[in-house]
Amino acid sequence: MPIISISLNDEILTELNNLQKSMGFSGRSEAIRAGIRSFIAEEKQNAELSGNVHAILLVIHKDEFDDIVSGIKHNFEDLITTHLHSKIEGEKCMELFVIDGEADRVSTITRDFQTNKKMDTVKLVTL
Repeated sequence: MPIISISLNDEILTELNNLQKSMGFSGRSEAIRAGIRSFIAEEKQNAELSGNVHAILLVIHKDEFDDIVSGIKHNFEDLITTHLHSKIEGEKCMELFVIDGEADRVSTITRDFQTNKKMDTVKLVTL
């Protein structure tokens, strides 16, 4: 089996260790493999989207990155039918976008958030 190396900050490493223990993974590698499998399955599902899509896009980020969220949001105003912004714990914010539009545009807005390193969590749920 090939071996790859990754760098994790202290916060992510702590979360990984907690996840490993709470879910009963035998080691960090097993937990990371499970996460990668989940990510691949989610991306395959998103790649299969076609036609008009109704979905909810959840984005969690630090409040200092509101301007980044606003910039992405403005590029996709044609898709967004509802936008909720809420402060959650401490300095974190949750953005909930109800979106309706062509699959390729839905995939693009999702990817724009996913590939931005300032976002903590990005989850697309199709309806």
